[in-house]
Amino acid sequence: MLWDVLPTGRQAGGAPLNVAMHLHHFGLTAQLISRVGHDDLGTELLDFAEAKGLSTCYVQRGETHLTGVVKANVGDSNEVVYKIVQPVAWDYIQYEAPLGPLVETADAFVFGSLAARSSTTRETLYRLLQWAPFKVFDVNLRAPHYSRSVVTYLLRQANLVKLNHHELAEIMGWFGASPDEETALHWLADRFQLQAVCVTKGADGAVLWAGQQLYRSPGIAVAVQDTIGSGDAFLAALLKGWLAGQAPADMLAFACAAGSLVATYQGATPAISAAQVLALAASST
Repeated sequence: MLWDVLPTGRQAGGAPLNVAMHLHHFGLTAQLISRVGHDDLGTELLDFAEAKGLSTCYVQRGETHLTGVVKANVGDSNEVVYKIVQPVAWDYIQYEAPLGPLVETADAFVFGSLAARSSTTRETLYRLLQWAPFKVFDVNLRAPHYSRSVVTYLLRQANLVKLNHHELAEIMGWFGASPDEETALHWLADRFQLQAVCVTKGADGAVLWAGQQLYRSPGIAVAVQDTIGSGDAFLAALLKGWLAGQAPADMLAFACAAGSLVATYQGATPAISAAQVLALAASST
């Protein structure tokens, strides 16, 4: 949970905040576990989330470290480059007694590799994973803030994994395995006993391995404002379909449309609705 600093100013962000916000837009209840500083940026971030209707009751406030900031370079509209400040408040998320039961009773627990860059938050994450009945790993590799050993451990913990095509190629290279989509997704699912693996490919759509079958959905051509938050909207939409028991092909098409729709806005968390997503998906067929 942090501020993305852009040439045009700063905006609230961080993948967990963005995913939670879009889940909220799609009518699901989402709780965010994070940490901000006791500073003006922390107060503004909490106010932003609460004004959008997102609960912040599990967001901690720290005295020692400042609220997270990321400098985003959007020179390439299709590939955003991030410089992530360290250390910041979310590197020090503490394990607190209410968090275990919160995670245990959730339909899904969503986490990423970036939260594991510091020992304190990594230990908290590892403890929470022991409570979670369904674990969704949003890989989100941001050099130099990850290691092969930690990412491999998180893959072992997951039930559903979402990553982009660059991350797929890198991870398959670690294991000396083929990066070919069909081969790689099947291999990852077998190796780590995953229920599903989903790979996003930007303008080329996405692929999903689920139920021992590969599903593909093409990209939807839109006028791109920026791609910040598109992958997070994609994941929120995919989870909406998954938790509703939707057919894999349908949930993948819906997720692709959600990611494309967010790219037509500036900012990561425009208030898009499921009806808008469905309308875009219908217009592209």
